[in-house]
Amino acid sequence: MTIEFRDTPAENDTRLVAWVRQAAPYIHAFRGRTFVVAVGGEMLVEDDAQALMYDIALLDSMGIRLVLVHGARPQIDAEMLGRGLQPRFHQGLRVTDAEALECVKRAMGVTRIEIEALLSQGLPNTPMAGAFLRVTGGNFITARPVGVVDGIDFQHTGAVRKVIAEEIQADLAQENVVLITPIGASPTGEIFNLAWEDVAEAVAVAIKADKLIYLCDAPGLADDKGAAIDALTVDEAEQLQRTVPQAPEIARVLPGSVRACRGGVGRVHFLDRKADGAMLMEFFTRDGCGTVMTQDPLARLRDATIDDVGAILGVIEPLEADGTLVKRGRERLEMEVNRFSVVEHDGVIVGCAALYPFSSENGETRAAELACLAVTPEFRRAGYGDQLRKHVEARAKKLKLKKLFVLTTRTAHWFIERGFAEAAPDMLPKARRELYNFQRRSKVFVKTL
Repeated sequence: MTIEFRDTPAENDTRLVAWVRQAAPYIHAFRGRTFVVAVGGEMLVEDDAQALMYDIALLDSMGIRLVLVHGARPQIDAEMLGRGLQPRFHQGLRVTDAEALECVKRAMGVTRIEIEALLSQGLPNTPMAGAFLRVTGGNFITARPVGVVDGIDFQHTGAVRKVIAEEIQADLAQENVVLITPIGASPTGEIFNLAWEDVAEAVAVAIKADKLIYLCDAPGLADDKGAAIDALTVDEAEQLQRTVPQAPEIARVLPGSVRACRGGVGRVHFLDRKADGAMLMEFFTRDGCGTVMTQDPLARLRDATIDDVGAILGVIEPLEADGTLVKRGRERLEMEVNRFSVVEHDGVIVGCAALYPFSSENGETRAAELACLAVTPEFRRAGYGDQLRKHVEARAKKLKLKKLFVLTTRTAHWFIERGFAEAAPDMLPKARRELYNFQRRSKVFVKTL
């Protein structure tokens, strides 16, 4: 007999409330931002399109400006095979002769109509109930021929010559979802088949998108051991693409994503198209579910400002409640905020630490306390606590301090592993010794700088 343990309704409600509150800062931050979502035609073939359209509608309802770039490779292949034609590729790019172009036009047109139909739904008891998405498109892409490569004439296969960014932005300003089909015309009126990955890159750069999202055949990038990578910089991505093989679609979009990030796109995300709700998990949870590429590292350490007081309180209050940290009132924190350093992850403060210098009996400042070192539970395995410690130690050295001490009741071994040695309370500077709380019986650890 198998016994199943299920969450009670109250537990589910609590989790829902916690998730909504956690998502609120991201919802505020993303309102009015521009996202380019790029997906291949495999999404429609695999019957995952309905869930994607639900998520597109939800993002639109939050005030996010959306451009959806779609592909149709499997649909084109099926159309060609149905006509007795054999698809031809070279270096991952389709060779499009006159017969293949007719198949491209038909497959692209049908795919676009199907996507528009999915975006137009409004059935009761579905996530799109009451929603109305205005879907627009147009001749936003001017194309040029790829030409002859390695002796192979690509004929009607093209590359992006220009993106009419102003027209796309005008449609977005009217709260339309812009749907872009990867077909472009040249100034002479010739039609060219374009790669959806290249179109997504060109559009994102041209409209200065805040995010470019690729929905691919893998849950993100992987390192040389096959482990998923949560975040990386452009420089790290360039090194990775030279040394570590990736999933086929990831490998196709990676060079363009690097160019896009260097070209001004805020962030590039790689998500698994088969993972239900992948975009929601990536954008509205702290951990995310795919890989994000940025120009600079997501996490940064800096000195705190008065505007950070509320966020610092949010980090330390749970630890004050369970007795790990000594309580600090908001007024005291505002007065002492210049003592604090914070670590930001993706713009959200997830950790803090403070440095309190103390003078010795002769008035010379030679020692300081590392206090209020705290990291939110979601990021305690990310090494941010150690980064904060090192940052505070560096601040202490700049002040020419000789010793750094810490008082703790629960993290003794953590500090011992990092070079701190236990000391008696009477080894504290006099001013700090007078404030020592004998009821808490905190252990004292000292490190020579």
